[in-house]
Amino acid sequence: MVTPFSLLAQRVTLSPRSLRWGSTASLVASILIIFFGGIVRLTGSGLGCPTWPACEADSFTTTPELGIHGFIEFANRAFTGVLVIAVGWAITAARLQKPRDRTITRLAWSQFWLVVVNAVAGGATVHSGLNPSLVAGHFVLAIALLTTTALTWHRAHSSQSVVAEPDRLTRGVSIALVVVTLLVILVGTLVTGTGPHAGDSAKVPRMQFHWESVTVVHGVLGTASLLLGLVLLTLLSRSAGTELASRRVLTFVVVVVLQAFVGVAQSLLALPEALVSLHLLGSAVVWVGALRVLLEVNPRLFMVRTQHQRVVEERHAPRDPALVRGSRE
Repeated sequence: MVTPFSLLAQRVTLSPRSLRWGSTASLVASILIIFFGGIVRLTGSGLGCPTWPACEADSFTTTPELGIHGFIEFANRAFTGVLVIAVGWAITAARLQKPRDRTITRLAWSQFWLVVVNAVAGGATVHSGLNPSLVAGHFVLAIALLTTTALTWHRAHSSQSVVAEPDRLTRGVSIALVVVTLLVILVGTLVTGTGPHAGDSAKVPRMQFHWESVTVVHGVLGTASLLLGLVLLTLLSRSAGTELASRRVLTFVVVVVLQAFVGVAQSLLALPEALVSLHLLGSAVVWVGALRVLLEVNPRLFMVRTQHQRVVEERHAPRDPALVRGSRE
């Protein structure tokens, strides 16, 4: 099928460096859109623009009558344009590579469609009067976008060096770590949906959970992810050639500890907006960290398969050179 991109690809080739920068831009933008969305919620600006996609019935942009809340909400919507530019950069750079990595191209396009779906979800939350379930879904879609941008970034920055793959137990623990971290984030949406920061100064319905109970579950899951990180760090220390994966896990553990500190502090201090926004930003960083752990511990899961790259499984490699010679004779 002939498309504008296929025609352009016949004449233009972009460097791998352009792809790396494009994937970095979309990753950073997908983190910032989560942070700015939190600012909207914490400042009570969720309905600063009372309708969608226009800010008001007779104005696409905010007006002085809407005050600071209208400005904050419209600024958040405007940042979606920055996100689209970053994603467009990633798509264009991926498509104009030679040779083209179809996986990266598909990931880049998935970013675009997730941006579109999440924009519609954001409009639905406004029209629903900030229904907490829809708000939670809006955040989950943002995490889905962050997942695709993180995967694209990893693929674009993958080296061509030989990588040692840990044993099955270690790989299984890394998968469990990602699953538990995802549960931490999902339960975190219930904590937020039950808590006091509804997203608007007006009375907005909240989720009908017991806030202290879901907060405890959230904390227990966070502790579990930390323990899994420590177990994984121990297992990797016993495997050769896993220094990079060990650094990724150590970084994850440090970030989770800092995130836990902020989480406990905000609970003890009656949820001040500054700490809550920092905790929200931390959730995005933790999720990216968990994905990077998964990808480094399981290099076959998402490796760039070229004739120059292979994965060496240390546990299967013969250690005695005589055995190697004997197998060839």
